[in-house]
Order: sequence, then structure tokens, then C-alpha cells
Amino acid sequence: MTLRSLENRAFIALLAVVTLAFAWTLGQFLLPVFWAVVLAVLFTPLFAWFERRLGGRSTLAALLTLVTVLVAVVGPLVTLGVLVTEEAVGVYQQVSQGEIDITEPVAAVERMLPQLSQRAEEIGVDFEQIRENVASSALAVSQEVASRLLGFGQQAVTFTLLLAVTLYVLFFFVRDGAALRETLIRALPLGDPRERRLFTKFAAVTRATVKGTFVIAAVQGTIGGVAFWVLGLGSPVLWGVLMGVFSLLPAVGGAIVWVPAALYLLATGAWVKALVLVGIGAGIMGTVDNALRPILVGRDAGMPDYMILLSTLGGLATFGFSGLVVGPVVAGLFLTVWEIFTEEFGPADDVLHTPGLDPPAAAAAEDDPADLTPEAAPAESV
Repeated sequence: MTLRSLENRAFIALLAVVTLAFAWTLGQFLLPVFWAVVLAVLFTPLFAWFERRLGGRSTLAALLTLVTVLVAVVGPLVTLGVLVTEEAVGVYQQVSQGEIDITEPVAAVERMLPQLSQRAEEIGVDFEQIRENVASSALAVSQEVASRLLGFGQQAVTFTLLLAVTLYVLFFFVRDGAALRETLIRALPLGDPRERRLFTKFAAVTRATVKGTFVIAAVQGTIGGVAFWVLGLGSPVLWGVLMGVFSLLPAVGGAIVWVPAALYLLATGAWVKALVLVGIGAGIMGTVDNALRPILVGRDAGMPDYMILLSTLGGLATFGFSGLVVGPVVAGLFLTVWEIFTEEFGPADDVLHTPGLDPPAAAAAEDDPADLTPEAAPAESV
């Protein structure tokens, strides 16, 4: 090993150690940086429009973009979070004080199907115990949701700090994004064409994921919340937000919220309201999901539905809320890396086809060229 080779390896090792140490130092600020990158990808076209209008003044254009993010994204989300917290606490108080009787569907089954109740008792099923379990479970769930939301509110200082970091980093990512990307392309040792393709894929999947999932969540949550409000069901903002959150999961959707609500309405005798809720949930919300998701997510992201589902669930389990974007982005880069590998290295694995021989014979001939008789050997071109 030459001295130069040893020096290069030592430097690469130092580079890896310093990079890992820097990432470890950032710690809890990695997610704010990630969200700054996501917002920069989404709002770079708006920054470019501001920059053209302002005659190339990039700093002012970046500031206007930042104000737009505050007004259009941060403000509504904070307001929505406050409303959801208030309603969640209200639901917990109503359940704990007995104003909301979660056990009513069980009692309705006993009233409507007395024979079923008798048969259940004969085989040892205790409806009274079922009612107690349902009531205790509902109280525990509502208490857990309310406590978590209140916990988020009590961590306002931490949230404000992380938000400030996100916005501060976002300013530079928006203003200097193109230069930063070119610097990374020059620095990374993967080959410029590969790096540009990976950056392009990252941007495409990020836009598709945020645009698709969050637009679908907003539309479904709004429809569901308005339906709950019109039908007189309590806490429409809370249930609307929950339906929007569950709609982020492909194959699950807001049905996990409105189906139990419809069953509750049926059990309490509100047949008309139950049918209306089912019509809105299955007819309107289901149509919105089926129509928009392939257009906004699958097509732009260039990924199959099952990959989007698995990466979204995996991202949620690993990174929490941020995993809604992290998961699909990682999956998109995974597919792109393997596409590049297949295109550049895959053809070398193919068996060369020898003219005049079928593929098995060609493979045998490749293993033992001496088996090629003069009659079977291809004629040379003149």
C-alpha cells in the first residue's frame, strides 16, 4: 500500500467520523432541518416567482416566501391544534361525567335482540361486563388523547424553538438552495448524473407525498368535520382532524372514525342521520380518496400503491408524524438506487445470445467454447 493510498483511506475515515459526529451533535434538530428541506422543495417555485418580480433580489424574495409559509401553513396548523386540544378535553370530560354514554350501542343490541342476549348468557357472555369494559376503554382512550394533546401544549417552549430553527434554516435553503445542491453534487463521489437523478427523485417524491397525502387529509377531514357538525355530533373539529389523520393511511382512511359513529347513531335510533353519514363517508369521502390519491401520490411519486402504504406505515412507526414524509421519500430513493444499479450493472448478468443457437445451447457454448463445432459456429463477416 502506497503512502498516498494510506493517506486517502485515513482521510475518508476521518470524513465519516466527523460527519457522524456532526449528525449526532445536531440530535433533535435533525427533524426541523428535514422539514426545512421539505418546505424548501415545496416553496422554491414561489420563491422563484418572487425573485423574478423583485428583479433578482433573492434575500427579499426569501423573506416573502417565509412570510407566506407562516401565514399559509404554520398559522392554520397552530390554530387547528388549539381547537382540537379544547375539544379533546371536552370529550374526555363528557365521557368521564357520563354525558356521553358509550355503552348505549350494547344496550340497544340487548333491547332489539333479546333472544341474542339470552343465547349469549347461556354460553357465558355477560353483557353487563361488556358494557363496563367498553366504558372503561372509552374513558382510558379519551383520557390518553386529552393528556397527549395537553402535553403538546405544555411543551410550547420546545415547539417554538424547533419551529424557529425550521424557519431560520428554511430561509437559507430557499435562498441558496440551487447553490447548495450543486455543492453537494460536486462533493458526493457517486457520479454527477446519478446524484442529479437522486435529487430529482427526492424532490418529486417529497412534492407528491406532501401534496397528495396532506391535500387528501385536508379534504377528507373537512368533509367529515362538516358532516359531524351538520348531523349534530359533538366535537366536529376533533373528529374531522382524526378522519384527516387516518386518511393519510392508504387502505384505512377516515372510515375508522365515521363507521363507529354511524353504528352509534343506528344503535340510538337515529336511522336517518346514520344513513346520511354512511352516504357521505362511503360516497363522498371514499370517492375523494380513490380519485385523488392515484393522481396526487402514486403518479407523481412513481411508486406502486403497496409501496406507498408500506413506507408510510413504516415511517410512522419509526419517525412518528414526520414518517409520513420520511417513509415514502426513503422508499423512492430505494427504488431509484436499484433502478440505477439495474440499468448500469444488470445487463452484464444477461447470457450472451450466440446467433444460430437457442439460449440453452448458447449458455453451454459459453461455458465450454470447444463444444462449438465448425458447423455450429457463426460465420465471420467478410
